[in-house]
Amino acid sequence: MASNRHLGRIVALQSLYEYEFRTQCGDETVAVADILERNIDRYETAIQDTDFVKQLVNGVLDQQADLDAKIQPIAPDWPIQQIARIDRNILRIGVYELLHQSDIVPPKVAINEAVELAKAFGSDNSSKFVNGVLGTAYRTLVEGADNNGDTTI
Repeated sequence: MASNRHLGRIVALQSLYEYEFRTQCGDETVAVADILERNIDRYETAIQDTDFVKQLVNGVLDQQADLDAKIQPIAPDWPIQQIARIDRNILRIGVYELLHQSDIVPPKVAINEAVELAKAFGSDNSSKFVNGVLGTAYRTLVEGADNNGDTTI
């Protein structure tokens, strides 16, 4: 199922990208459920864990404002709306997985998968940018949250 999830992340990324693009273009007919259904149907024989894809897309959209607020201080030279749309959505997926799916996706896997998406779909420097931002996100949002004065005896 692991390689199956890689394709699932690709479908999630494509769906989030299309939804954001069409929304920003003023398409009042856009519905993420329709985009997701169409994209999942294209790969119905290859993706068995469609719930993972739906959870990822809906989770990112539900948490988008919070995700963006967490990404912004980690990439202060780039206002969130100035980050390339593909990179922005990859970062949202990566941070979402780090914060909300750590029970099913180990942090190293979440970061590596995001870097691979950036290599495949981003610009020449996207993978380095994504790796840097998600590495910092992991250290500050995940490890930092685990070490906030909690002591175990």
